[in-house]
Amino acid sequence: MNSTVFDLMKSLNRSKTAYHAAACAAEQLEAKGFVRLEECDPWHLAPQGKYYVMRDGSALIAFCLGKNPGGFRVVASHLDSPCLKVKGDAVAYVGGCAKLNVERYGGGLYYSWLDTPLCLAGRIVSYDSESGSLHATLIEDEHKVVIPSLAIHFNREANKELSLNPQIDLQPVVSLDENFKLYFEAEDKKEVLERDLFLVNAAEPYLAGFDEELLVSPRIDNLTSAFASVAALNEVEGEGVSMIYLADNEEVGSQTKQGAGSDFLYVTMARVAAAYEQGLDDMLPHSFMVSCDNAHAIHPNHPEKSDPTNPVKLGGGIVIKHHANQNYTTDAFSSAIFKAILKGAGVPYQDFYMRADMPCGGTLGAISSSQVSIRSVDIGLPQLAMHAATETMCANDYLHLIHALQAFFQATITAQACDRVVLR
Repeated sequence: MNSTVFDLMKSLNRSKTAYHAAACAAEQLEAKGFVRLEECDPWHLAPQGKYYVMRDGSALIAFCLGKNPGGFRVVASHLDSPCLKVKGDAVAYVGGCAKLNVERYGGGLYYSWLDTPLCLAGRIVSYDSESGSLHATLIEDEHKVVIPSLAIHFNREANKELSLNPQIDLQPVVSLDENFKLYFEAEDKKEVLERDLFLVNAAEPYLAGFDEELLVSPRIDNLTSAFASVAALNEVEGEGVSMIYLADNEEVGSQTKQGAGSDFLYVTMARVAAAYEQGLDDMLPHSFMVSCDNAHAIHPNHPEKSDPTNPVKLGGGIVIKHHANQNYTTDAFSSAIFKAILKGAGVPYQDFYMRADMPCGGTLGAISSSQVSIRSVDIGLPQLAMHAATETMCANDYLHLIHALQAFFQATITAQACDRVVLR
């Protein structure tokens, strides 16, 4: 097994929630010499320094400062995935079983969650009465739980039509103890006041196929993009500012303080520009963003769902995503720029278009552009079963993505007026 793919599999397994994914990314950055900054403190940025900043524990921006200010080269992705969130007073006892009351987070393919090993993960917030302070602690419970499906004997039409009621059909069984309590103890037995607790897929990533060319794992969308951007940034040696934005809450619309619709990216860029004694408005015209979120490959059992003249294949390399109504930010200029970079780096690529008679999903690119208006392209890795409990991709495409983002960070992109772009 390729060591880079093995590292990805470990990161996917560790990153049960956006909080865990942000902590995992921060750990990888610190191992490469990145220094953590705090939003509430003054920033003293050194020339050619490497830094990162987190917001609310689930979003992260990291950047490398080049010798000359130039512009920003940004790769944006997200850390959250569809799952189930546990409600406050969650335990109910029915039919001899203790179950949890949960609600949907994002647009998951929830039939795939039935009869699948699940676990609880997230964060708890505790109160230290002596200092009067609050502390957030990441948790991942070791116990497996399950959402049992209804037997075919009680729903004879299940193989023809299945409709799940989230309040009835998606409640996990956690115990046979009628006195079961959901309890998590904080460090030093501090009082736990609140929690953000999620029910997530506990299955470990694995390689499939007779040549082990397929990677099958929870949370491929979009942690593969996030960890590829971390790996690429860790090797940057270039001009300008190379930056990655790992946002939260993309699956629920991004309109949160740590989502792409927030001011997190804008404020961070402004503070970096100030370190160069530059105005942000002067740097933005020389900047470029890669919105990196996965794409749909042709499903071998349903090729009719894909565009007839623009096939996207597993193993075919980077996907550049297009949409007439700007669900994706790609235009002719941004696509041509990125294709030139990929050609120079020898990275294969393909173009994605949604069928004209089907609705098209969006990504965080367009939302980020409403906060920081710079030229942008939407890309991703081809995959199957997007938003299922377990998803599938070609392992080698992950290596293509790292190579592509490394080439992007090394490229010098200069926008001179709104209608002329020079790639050097």
